[in-house]
Amino acid sequence: MSKAKEKLLPGLSASLERIGELTGGSSDILINRFVTGGTDCALICCEGMFSTQTLAELILAPVTAIEDMPSAEALLRHIQENMLLSADRPAAEDYDTLLHLVYSGFAVLLADGCDRALGFGVQGYSTRGIQEPSGEGNIMGSHEGFTETVRTNMSMIRRRLRTPELVMELTTAGEGSPTDVCICYMKDRVPDELTAAVRRSLGSIKAEAVLSSGYIRPFLEKRRFELFSSTGITERPDVLCARLIEGRAAVLTDGIPFAVTVPGLLCESFQTLDDYAFKPWYATFLRWIRGISFILAVLLPAVYAAVVMYHKELLNTTLFMLLAEAEREAPLSIMTESLMVLMMYEAIREAGVRLPKPVGGAVSLISGLIIGDAAVSSGLVSTPLLTMTALAVLGGMVVPQLDPQITVLRLGFLIAGGTLGLFGISLLACAVLINVCATETFGFPFTAPFSPFYRKGMGDTVSRAGMRKLLRRGFTVEEYHE
Repeated sequence: MSKAKEKLLPGLSASLERIGELTGGSSDILINRFVTGGTDCALICCEGMFSTQTLAELILAPVTAIEDMPSAEALLRHIQENMLLSADRPAAEDYDTLLHLVYSGFAVLLADGCDRALGFGVQGYSTRGIQEPSGEGNIMGSHEGFTETVRTNMSMIRRRLRTPELVMELTTAGEGSPTDVCICYMKDRVPDELTAAVRRSLGSIKAEAVLSSGYIRPFLEKRRFELFSSTGITERPDVLCARLIEGRAAVLTDGIPFAVTVPGLLCESFQTLDDYAFKPWYATFLRWIRGISFILAVLLPAVYAAVVMYHKELLNTTLFMLLAEAEREAPLSIMTESLMVLMMYEAIREAGVRLPKPVGGAVSLISGLIIGDAAVSSGLVSTPLLTMTALAVLGGMVVPQLDPQITVLRLGFLIAGGTLGLFGISLLACAVLINVCATETFGFPFTAPFSPFYRKGMGDTVSRAGMRKLLRRGFTVEEYHE
């Protein structure tokens, strides 16, 4: 029998000795032995994971005041059935469950002669407070973001969706250090096949510990090369609630302030919650701005290099002379210059992200100004090329959810355009389009409602219909399911 499912020993001393062997005598495991109701007992907890005041007032004081009981089983039955010591009172019959409760901030009570234990929810570990999301800003919506505590995140969702249709299934993922994960969905809107597939995927995670959303997302996606992730991600509870209402499932992970949503759609990367606070015509305008910015971010450097190097006939005389004059003194080819500038930008951005915050922003700003000005002044980079690159970088900032894809695709299209001209850009665009259209998760197409075309879903994609119309349509993503 594996240690993970080893049953609790009825003898208290033997059970405590076994716990010591399993934990390696770790110093943060606190074991307090005492006698109550005529039975030897032990209360086990993990230092720094529980509230001392709650433990003393709501657990220790009532339990130690119990009078004589005929047996240890009777004592635990009395505590479980007649005493409301905490709202969360799970039981443990094996050492794996017991230790998981202890490491999760529960206080676990063992009694001599009983082969089961009672847990009491007295969590009191330090956590980060609810703050505004750093990566999904908004103007007129909520300013609350998820935290690293899964139960706090669950409460923020429940506060917004006060309906019995909302189901939250708390389970674990990982083998060596099981991590609490919560599957959220609206039971009247999500296909049973989707929730079953999510459960199977989480159960197949063999990682020692789940430390980021990147440990989970690959198991919720197909095992094939995909340029875009077929799962969504958000750090805003209001955005997650909107996706749950649309019939999606979500996975919350303890220790990660992000929620993973299944399925993910391409169109959601160009939508924000502020779109529903503005007039439909203005929200539509903003979505077109994001779409155009995405195209410019990916294609502008490549098209510039291709036109200047291979298709000069597409330029009028004035523009051609200006570009020829600017590029005449440059010692490198346009494609090489563009690659150098883009890689320099990526290095500066990475430095700004990884450096301490007090100096990160200053380093990025100073590096961009000094290096950019020096490159132009020295003649290594032409001014038009630097302008095109800056516009492409600015366009990528408009759609931050797609930043990894934009960064790689921009370099790929630049190489294709600098090598084969507009023909190379067209070939790569076809390959990218095929890959994107083939992307799906659990039978939900990533490009819906564009491909396959679904007319009912078009009211909230490239344009935004009025709120009355959106509320009447009763739309869920289940209608996209193949």
